[in-house]
Amino acid sequence: MADMHIYSVSTGRRLILTIILNFIITVVEIIGGILSGSLALISDALHNFSDGISVILSYFALKLKEKDNSYKHTFGYKRAEILVASINSSVLLAISVYLVYEAIGRFNNQAVIDSKLMLIVASIGLIANIAGTLLLKKDSENSLNIKSSYLHLLSDVVSSAAVILGAIAISLWKINWIDATLTILIAIYITRESYKILTEALHVLMEGAPHHIDLNEIKIKVEELDDVDDIHHLHIWTVGENDVHLEAHVNIKDMLLSKSCIVRDDIEHILKTQFNINHITLQFECNKCEGEKLVVNSKH
Repeated sequence: MADMHIYSVSTGRRLILTIILNFIITVVEIIGGILSGSLALISDALHNFSDGISVILSYFALKLKEKDNSYKHTFGYKRAEILVASINSSVLLAISVYLVYEAIGRFNNQAVIDSKLMLIVASIGLIANIAGTLLLKKDSENSLNIKSSYLHLLSDVVSSAAVILGAIAISLWKINWIDATLTILIAIYITRESYKILTEALHVLMEGAPHHIDLNEIKIKVEELDDVDDIHHLHIWTVGENDVHLEAHVNIKDMLLSKSCIVRDDIEHILKTQFNINHITLQFECNKCEGEKLVVNSKH
């Protein structure tokens, strides 16, 4: 337990440092973008801002795991990060549309760009993004939550590198249209990533079944047990990361209550070891339930 606490504290510190780095980059690139006239720098700044938010969510997810459930919040606060992620991704989608609109306008009315300032600011962003990825690399190997933030920062490295190349091209060949082109490419990337986050967040909020679990496979595995006739009214959903819940009705042979406990243990063992379901509620029956079927739309 002490080791877990040390891990949590050290990980939390690295996340806080990464958050600070991301918001410093955001401010520097926005100022640099305004002064240099580079829309690509501003779009990269917003990309960094979105990743800063994702790291904040990772940090709060880490802290929320330590909070106990309450009578008012029996599941705890595990959905908070999902809710904020959906809001954040929606805002980013709107910003991306605006960036594309501005970039298209730049093609018709190209602004004068200070390529040297653009290069300096983008280089600062690249160095800071590399530092951020190195800070989270170790922890990303043990946590899907932190791994998502790590991958976001890794994409920032690529984005900053693209802006640097754009600044060099503007400086050498005076092709200012490349700034608008980079802006559109970065906006498309942000849209793609934000859309994926938004759809996944909405899937969780709507209590959709986890994508990696096949309900029919659960039915087959459970019904292979000798004392089980069938499993039906199956509901499965995700509350938070690695927190999958399942409830179902199970028709079993007529037996003593003490023997049914063995059947329950066998079913729970299958669900935990083969499907990584960690919260299981089963209702045993003996041909008492009407409409006994899987119910494909359960929590879905």
